[in-house]
Amino acid sequence: MSIHPDLDQPDGRDMSPARSAAFMDSYLDALNLVERLHRLLLDVIKDEFERVGLLEINAVQALLLFNVGDNEVTAGELKSRGYYQGSNVSYNLKKLVESGYMHHERSEIDRRSVRVRLTEKGRGVHVLITRLFRTHSEGLMDRGVLDQEGVEDITVALRRVERYWTEQIRYIY
Repeated sequence: MSIHPDLDQPDGRDMSPARSAAFMDSYLDALNLVERLHRLLLDVIKDEFERVGLLEINAVQALLLFNVGDNEVTAGELKSRGYYQGSNVSYNLKKLVESGYMHHERSEIDRRSVRVRLTEKGRGVHVLITRLFRTHSEGLMDRGVLDQEGVEDITVALRRVERYWTEQIRYIY
């Protein structure tokens, strides 16, 4: 089997320096975009809270409430889902319990484990965020920003990156 001079790999993948550098540039752009999008999401939630006069909780806490939804979960489960990087999940859960947005209860089996679920007040925030996200999804479709296939393509690509990164963490040791 001969290897093309511009191809470093016998399987035909182009690993030329120019292509590798171009991919690296695109990869870094994508990483920056993901980070900016997360910060923008928090800003959008914060703006919605200011609009409706809900100033008692922050956007990260709102996402916690949204992601708990109708479930009863532990702090560890929320952390493992990875939604709250850069924030202290335990601190935010404590604040949400103190503010009446969540119930917490020690596990009968493992007293170190605390399970949380939304109160009526917490469900109200969940509904507010659900409406906000529904408005966004309809706006993206109505304005032709994204269609169903586009969202699915983005999701598939992001899941592949997530899987790759997860494998990197698992196999580094």
